[in-house]
Amino acid sequence: MSEPTVNIPMDAWARELLRCPVTGATLVDGTGPDGEPELHSTDPDHPLAYPVRDGIPVLLESDARAL
Repeated sequence: MSEPTVNIPMDAWARELLRCPVTGATLVDGTGPDGEPELHSTDPDHPLAYPVRDGIPVLLESDARAL
């Protein structure tokens, strides 16, 4: 069973601009193991999760975790 996703409030135009800084893949809403919101990369060869802190996506490779 997959984890429930958390919708991160963001304007559609801003969401379209966000990309994985490592692969350039689109990012979708997700939930981390601790229940906190994340953005998940849709790249099947290098899936990464980026934290969202205080409603702000942290798109740093050093803060990403492998999915």
